[in-house]
Amino acid sequence: MRKRYQKGSVTKSSDGRYWVGKYREGGRHKTKVLGKVRELTKSKAHERLAEIVRPMNGPSISNDITLKNFVETIYIPFYQRKWKLSTLMTNNDRIQREIVAEFGDREVRTFTRDVLQTFLDSKSTLSFSTVDHLRWDLRQIFEMTVAEGIISRNPAAMLFTPRGCSRPEHRTMTVDDVKLALTVLDLRERLVFKLAVFAGMRPGEIFALRRTRLGLNTADIQERVYRGRLDTPKTQKSIRVVPLSSTVREDLESWLATSPTVDKAWLFPSENLEKPLLKDNVLYRYMRPQLKTVGLEWVDYQVMRRTHASLMRESGVDPKVVADLMGHDVNVNLNVYTQTSINSRLAAVETLESVLVN
Repeated sequence: MRKRYQKGSVTKSSDGRYWVGKYREGGRHKTKVLGKVRELTKSKAHERLAEIVRPMNGPSISNDITLKNFVETIYIPFYQRKWKLSTLMTNNDRIQREIVAEFGDREVRTFTRDVLQTFLDSKSTLSFSTVDHLRWDLRQIFEMTVAEGIISRNPAAMLFTPRGCSRPEHRTMTVDDVKLALTVLDLRERLVFKLAVFAGMRPGEIFALRRTRLGLNTADIQERVYRGRLDTPKTQKSIRVVPLSSTVREDLESWLATSPTVDKAWLFPSENLEKPLLKDNVLYRYMRPQLKTVGLEWVDYQVMRRTHASLMRESGVDPKVVADLMGHDVNVNLNVYTQTSINSRLAAVETLESVLVN
């Protein structure tokens, strides 16, 4: 059994009259007078120091700890202090469902690289993104077991995501698709759609909007809702003021004039008015049936957000401006959300040909 704690040290004071304990708290060196040398043996001084540092020490870790116990008592409790609620819920669900369900009773020290890679290979029927996240989970979990001294090397350090994992098609809407959608969506759903496609807002930001955060032509993003729970925006860049175009403002004014309201009301309240609508309910119960009538039932919030980034790019808007509108980095904007159309690629090769041939 290994203890995850500091022992500290005991020395005499400069004048030799006192026992002084030295330890660390919150990353800083601390000292504490433990008693007089003539009244206290050194062993008793160590006992007093142990009482002082005991609340700062973590739990005991057995060298034969199972993966389940390590994840639930050490890994998750530590990282939940860093992760946002949405990240914590997503990561914990995935780790429990896939990793702990498979290896929960196995001792941490018995894992090898081949065992873990075979596990990832067996998940190749899942999406590339899911398996890649599992690879990341394993690497971080076992990095922590190394840091705790349970094992000396990380067996997950060289894992790779199997090539057989399916990569989903990241569809976007064309200009004609967007125009068609606007013809079939009712006022509330049309406003949600426009806030996503025209303003580039995340669904959690849209449904966390309060009336008090709406300006003349802006929306102040200070909150988001995730699985019915109110939270701060996804990243620091997500805290922003989003400009609203004229047609968005027109639908917004119509909605504000007709929708139910209470003090500090949500822009999209649920039936009891005290909570905002759930994004999935709006999408599956209302938007999808309306969009299905024109063959756009495949559209979801991710498609709307990618459409915003992609059409902005094709319209020649500066990527930095688009990234600021969407609340993330330029790299994410270009490499994750922006999809180029075949027409834009054709125009690019035609441009090159005109330079080379003419």
